[in-house]
Parts: sequence; C-alpha cells; structure tokens
Amino acid sequence: MEPIRVLIVDDSPTIRHLIKARLAFDPRLLVIGEASDPYEAREKIKSLRPDVLTLDVEMPRMNGLEFLEKVMRLRPMPVVMISTETHHGSLAALEALSLGAVDCVGKPNVQQLPDGFVNLPDLLCAAAGARLRLPGLRPPILPATGHVWNGNHVFIGSSTGGVDALETILSGYPADCPPTLITQHMPEGFLANFASRLAGRIAPKLQLAYDGAPLGQGRVYLAPGGNFHLTVAPGIVPSCRLRAGEKCSGHRPSVDVMFDSALPLAARSVAVLLTGMGSDGAMAMGRLRAAGARCLAQDEASCVVFGMPRVALETGAAEVAVPLGRMAEEILALTSRSVRNVVQRHVV
Repeated sequence: MEPIRVLIVDDSPTIRHLIKARLAFDPRLLVIGEASDPYEAREKIKSLRPDVLTLDVEMPRMNGLEFLEKVMRLRPMPVVMISTETHHGSLAALEALSLGAVDCVGKPNVQQLPDGFVNLPDLLCAAAGARLRLPGLRPPILPATGHVWNGNHVFIGSSTGGVDALETILSGYPADCPPTLITQHMPEGFLANFASRLAGRIAPKLQLAYDGAPLGQGRVYLAPGGNFHLTVAPGIVPSCRLRAGEKCSGHRPSVDVMFDSALPLAARSVAVLLTGMGSDGAMAMGRLRAAGARCLAQDEASCVVFGMPRVALETGAAEVAVPLGRMAEEILALTSRSVRNVVQRHVV
C-alpha cells in the first residue's frame, strides 16, 4: 500500500520539526510538505494533494479555525488539529471538532518536547481512513419524554469522533436520565471545557466526575483525565471513584478500567462503546456482558473511526450494532420500566 501523505501546517518551526521527526520512521506515513500559514497551506494542498493535514489552531494571517472551515466547505479532507491545552486553546480545539476535524492533539510543553506527539502516527492513520462528518448535516434531536427509570446505570466509552457522538446521544436524554458515566479519550486540558460545552446543550446535569459523586438519576459524569481513571464504587447508591494508575489499553482514562469496575453492577448496567480507534473497552465489555449487562456498540456507518465498536462486535462483547441517531432511544429503552425493548430487533 502507498503511504499516507501528510501535510504539516504550523507557524512554529519547532513544532513542525517535532511532528516531522515523530512521523519519519513510520512506514505508513510520508510527510510531503510543510506550511507556516494557511495561505501557504492552501497552495500546497492544491499542488501536493495530501491525504491528511495536521493543522495548528493559532497561526498568523488566518487562524486555524477559519482555515478549517474553508477546507471542510471547499475541499473536505481529514484534519487533525494541534492545539495548546490552555483554556483558550481547548475551546478552539472543541470548535474545530464541531467544524469537522477528526480529532485534536495537545501541544507538548517545553518539558514534554522529547516525548511529544507519541500517539500522532496512529491517529493520522486512523484519520486518513475516517468517515468525514460535515457540519450542519445532523438533524436536531429533542430530549425524550416519559422516561421512568428502572434502576439501570449507563457506562459509555468513546474516542476519536466521540465529541459529536456524545452530544448526539446526550441531546436525546431527558432531564431525569439514567445515571451515566462517560470515559472519553481526550487530553486533560480539553476535558473541562468539553464538560462545560456539553452541560450547556443538554437537559441533564453534566459535570466532570469527582471522588464520591453519587450516581443519581439525572446525573451524567465525564472522566476528568489526568492521572486518574474513572471507576464506580458499588453501594446502596453507587458513586464515582477516581483511581490513580498507569495507562490501560494505551489510555488514561481507560474505558476498560471503567467497565471492569462496573462488574458488581453488571445486572443493572448498560455498557456502550462509541466511535474510536483501537480496542479500549471491548475486552471489559465482554466480561460485563457475561455477567449480565446489556451491551451496545455504535454501527460502522455512523462511526468516524470504526475501531473500538468493531472489536466489541467481532468478539461478541456487544450484542447489537446501533446507529448513532438511535443510540439514545436504545439506551433509554434498556433503562426504562417500559416493557418495550428496542434492541431485540437489531441483534447481530
């Protein structure tokens, strides 16, 4: 197979050099050019026809968001944003994802430079084969009504493409939704702003998880990242636990760690795997299903990257593939006292 052709767009020579060096020894990738601003990038896109871009958020003459909007409107292609993890940088990165970027990567600081962009090669390979999501094409989803909680808890894992997928699902949640824990692969510096963004757009109360947070009805908790995995502690009222630890399945926070912690609650659990590269969550989902949990995976057609859900479906960990537009409905069916059980119609 021909290598994936990468164009690096960043005004910092240091960052361009660091990205190029990180990609240099990966035979799957070929850096075909560099650009220091969007105007230079525009000409190189025309002449070099890259398969994927890395794009800095903050650049002179035209910022990365403005350029991304033009790219997605005039010549849609996979883009991975490179952004600082500052408050402003993470807000811009989230806006980039809403404009159609596949994913975003935090810029390393001075101390992190030697180890910067470790996961970028795999991310660029996944991005090159990603299903592009063009902005403005998703119909609005209204919160469900008449949901009567049956005591089941929901655990959701997501990665590349998960920002849009989570917003789609949670937009369909009523204010009195089932208790829900979410592990989304994202740099720590982006997660607080992601939580704030989601909280302002959905009916339930959503916040970053904290140690001891009760899993009550109408509550949605997002893993805060950093040095901690998000887990659940069983009890009369189960609660969140932040557990320090090494990466698991290549990630911290890890979906596998969260799912495994839910094993004591398996008979009262619904586990969901959404779009993302790799396999985090798939093995632990299998253990949850064996212990009595209901297990759903996003279908291929609606995934940006059909990685984590694919492994869950191929191994039998997930009992059903569900289109993103129907995932909220399926989750609510499994957490409602109603006898309706939608997923039985879609078992694979």
